[in-house]
Amino acid sequence: MRRMINALIFDFDGLILDTETAEIRTWQKMYAEYGHPFPQDEFIQTVGGFGLSNFDAARYLHEVTDGALNEEVVRQRFKNESGEEIRRSPILPGVEDILAEAKRRHMKLAVASSSKHAWVDTHLTRLGLFPQFDIVICSEDVPAGRTKPHPDLFLKALEELKAKVGEALIFEDSPHGVAAANAAGIAVVVAPNPTTIRMPFNGEYLKLKSLADLSLEEMMAHFDGIRI
Repeated sequence: MRRMINALIFDFDGLILDTETAEIRTWQKMYAEYGHPFPQDEFIQTVGGFGLSNFDAARYLHEVTDGALNEEVVRQRFKNESGEEIRRSPILPGVEDILAEAKRRHMKLAVASSSKHAWVDTHLTRLGLFPQFDIVICSEDVPAGRTKPHPDLFLKALEELKAKVGEALIFEDSPHGVAAANAAGIAVVVAPNPTTIRMPFNGEYLKLKSLADLSLEEMMAHFDGIRI
C-alpha cells in the first residue's frame, strides 16, 4: 500500500542548525594560534556520535603544546567561542519552508536528537522554532546508550506523535541518523552539511544537497507508492 505521510521528524544538530561546522571553525582558529594544524578528519569521525574515534580536541591541543595549555581552560574557551558562532548561525535552508508547508497540511512534527534537552530546547527556543513542534525527543528520553544509530529516538517520537512507521518521514544529515531511520523502518531524506558530507553513507535514503532543493510535496512524492 501507499505511504500516507502525516508526520515529520527532524534531527537538530547539522540539520536545523549547522552547529558542527561552527565547532570545526572554532577549533581551527584555536589550533592556528598555537601553530598547529587542526586534525579535522580525525575530529569528523566523532561528529554526531559517529563512533570511529575517541579523539578529544582539547586534550590533543594540550598534548601537542607539551602541556603548556590547561585542558579545561581550552575546553571552556572552545565552548564559549563556538557557542557565540553557533548563536550567529542561521536556520539552514529549507527547514522553515518545510515546517510552513507541514503546518498547512496539519502534519505532526517532532525533533529527535541524540543531544540533550538543555542544548536542543534552548536553541529551538532562541530560533523561534520550539512552538512549531508537537514533541522534542532527546537523549534523556531513551535508555542510556540507545541514541542514534539505534532507532529508539525515532520510535519514541512516533509513539509520542501517535503515528505509524509508514506515516512518517525523517530529515537527517548524518550516517548515524540514516542508520537509525533505516533500523526504525522509516523513510529518510538526507541533507548533509559541510562536515557530514565527508562521511560515508550507507542504507536507503533520498539524498539532497539542501532541504531547499525540493518542496515537501516533491519529497513525499518520491516515497509515494513505495511498498511498506
